[in-house]
Amino acid sequence: MSFSIRQSYETVRSVVRFDSFETDAVERRLKRAASVDDLRRIAKRRLPKGCFDYIDGGAEDERTLTANSRAFADTRFVPRVLRGLQDVEVGSTLLGEPVAFPLVLAPTGFTRIADPQGELAVARAAERAGLPYALSTLSTRSIEEVRAVSGGRLWFQVYAWRDRGLVEEMIQRAAAARYEALILTVDTAVFGRRERDVRRGFSLPPVIGPSTILDGIVHPAWTLGFLANEPIRFANVVGNAVGDGSSPVTLADYINSQFDPALSWDDIAWLRSVWDGKVVVKGIQCVADAEIAAGLGVDAIALSNHGGRQLDGSPATFSLVAPVADAVGGRTEIICDGGVRRGSDIVKAVAAGATATMAGRGYLYALGAGGEKGVDKLLGWWREDVRRTMSLIGAGSVEELDRSLLDLSGVRA
Repeated sequence: MSFSIRQSYETVRSVVRFDSFETDAVERRLKRAASVDDLRRIAKRRLPKGCFDYIDGGAEDERTLTANSRAFADTRFVPRVLRGLQDVEVGSTLLGEPVAFPLVLAPTGFTRIADPQGELAVARAAERAGLPYALSTLSTRSIEEVRAVSGGRLWFQVYAWRDRGLVEEMIQRAAAARYEALILTVDTAVFGRRERDVRRGFSLPPVIGPSTILDGIVHPAWTLGFLANEPIRFANVVGNAVGDGSSPVTLADYINSQFDPALSWDDIAWLRSVWDGKVVVKGIQCVADAEIAAGLGVDAIALSNHGGRQLDGSPATFSLVAPVADAVGGRTEIICDGGVRRGSDIVKAVAAGATATMAGRGYLYALGAGGEKGVDKLLGWWREDVRRTMSLIGAGSVEELDRSLLDLSGVRA
């Protein structure tokens, strides 16, 4: 009997392991996450409903938002085996400089609604990961503040404001702060109808009312962070006549009153006249416009539908990569922006013909779920996803990724 008890005890002891208690609340929270979808669920629980829906939502029926991710899901790999791979190199180059893997962290407005550190946290995480970070014109931390915390590669995204003097001033500030590229966003002639924001009455800064107070009570960590930090502003235009968000404004009203709907291809030449660095045109959604942009000599085009937040019914971004790559013939680099949720999506985009990908929502979920540590974790996942995927399809380097490794027959626009 004693032998049986002792044997049972030894058996139990050999298989039972108790995890040490994690004292860091953020690490405890992130320990339960294994994917972007997990981070999204955590962010949804932690953020006020209006803030989460601003990050998560798209235009109208959100068909394009859904199509962006579905286009990746509908693409199968054609794995090759017995390739004799000793190692897999995931590093690449973009705009002539190295990247740890083919990704740019996209410009996103109002990032501090996800976490008080906002753009500062994302910039630091991007530098650690060896990736470029693109700062939005409508960021909640300024051009200079972001450079002060990051020695990494920074890009600056510009909209076509009616006040071109303001645009030029911001460009000069970006140059002085050693930003290497400008991203001209061209898909916001008018603001898309984002119906989740309409239903919530979402504005910036958030309007304090009964529903806001109740939401704040339900989400105390976010509320305390919001109250303990300086007010959320459009940091790059503070003190200008265009308004900096110091009084509540809906984003649609702000953009429709301040941005120039008459932006044209002629403005590329004007941009070149005030900026000596690289130029990326973001918001290309057809082959014809990609060819025009390449003909004008832009350094890269970002195939983008604004994350499905502008024109519902525009094509899924990934569906454009192969035809655009065929059309521009290496005359300009191609960035695929929209729908990236896994490192395997990055591999698919590059294999289809993109130079790199761009992602925004994914890191906003991570930021909302776990702050800067959440962004670190996500970028680490994606790098390892890229490496693992390349190993399993038989590609030893980014240069070896091509369409022979993909079945694109299921991709729809």
